[in-house]
Amino acid sequence: MYLIGDIGNTNIKICLFNSKLISVKKINFSTSSLNKKYLYNNLKFLKKYKNKIDTILFSSVVPKLFKLIKKILKKIITIRCLELKNCNLNKFVKIKVNRNQIGSDRLANAISAIDNKNNFIVIDFGTATNFDVIIKNQYIGGILAPGVQLSLNNLVDRASLIQNTKLEKIKNVIGKSTNTAIRSGFYHGYSGLIDNIIKLIIKQTGKSFKIILTGGLAHLFKNSIKRKAIIKKDLTINGILKVAIKS
Repeated sequence: MYLIGDIGNTNIKICLFNSKLISVKKINFSTSSLNKKYLYNNLKFLKKYKNKIDTILFSSVVPKLFKLIKKILKKIITIRCLELKNCNLNKFVKIKVNRNQIGSDRLANAISAIDNKNNFIVIDFGTATNFDVIIKNQYIGGILAPGVQLSLNNLVDRASLIQNTKLEKIKNVIGKSTNTAIRSGFYHGYSGLIDNIIKLIIKQTGKSFKIILTGGLAHLFKNSIKRKAIIKKDLTINGILKVAIKS
């Protein structure tokens, strides 16, 4: 049995796999909730699987939190907990940049996408909006833009007259209220950002690409951008699982 984890900046996703997905646990956190008791209470459900788990592999962009989770898991399961970037990834992806400068989640996305035939641009709508470029089996680099939800939250926090607004698709560009103006700015603004970055990647590389969207707001932008794109919701988890199975 495989215990697969993805530690992001705002939540942790834990998945148990055998021949198929057995269990999923999502742990949302804030800085104030990052303590042993809170995490242990969310991880203790693993006790009933402790004698069945033989591989534990995590992707983490929060080293301090991964270190804490390792300590907690050690009390529950005796199997060593590994981090993706400490694995030998050469047989999965050829990394053409300094791997210390790439988040594990981005490498997991690349590994999940690779099919050794096509080129891919993976756009991950997380805390940041990540663009990662894969040519055949090579990870050649990427682009980091401000996260959509993070940017909206920052705007709401700093502008006293702006209320919290749910991001939605909006047809009209010109808003008739504060809420519709914000929705238009974020929806059409980020659509333009995505289209322009894709165009510049194609121009720089001279290649054609398949576009994969993942992350919480992928559904919002699938049909707003000019190029055909597919959504792969569990791209990161599947990349980690691929390494766990074949390592």
